[in-house]
Amino acid sequence: MAEEAFDLRPDEARLLLNVALMATGKNFFKSATKILAALEKFRPEEVSVGTAKVVLMISLGEFELAVGYIDREALVKWPNSAMLRAFRGMALIRMGRKDEARECLVEAAQSEDEAAANLARGLLE
Repeated sequence: MAEEAFDLRPDEARLLLNVALMATGKNFFKSATKILAALEKFRPEEVSVGTAKVVLMISLGEFELAVGYIDREALVKWPNSAMLRAFRGMALIRMGRKDEARECLVEAAQSEDEAAANLARGLLE
């Protein structure tokens, strides 16, 4: 029997991403990790998957890991992502590196991405 190619439609990927974020919010971190790994395999170009990975890392208290992933991988793939910059600022705040956090939060706060700008502004207050 020939193996069928597996792909996710955009709506299926969005549904799985939402499930992963809900799992993260409910502290089902293993489930969220598995879902995000699958999404990363089938939708590696999606910035939303990278952002969800950062949310998971921050939720786990892995702030250094989150900043490292953002710096070495995520912003390399998606250099214009204000949301990644906002989450970088959040992780840096949690690490006590407030001056460094302020730099990326100010940049994200000026973004046209309304959600990222609002997050960054809230963190700057």
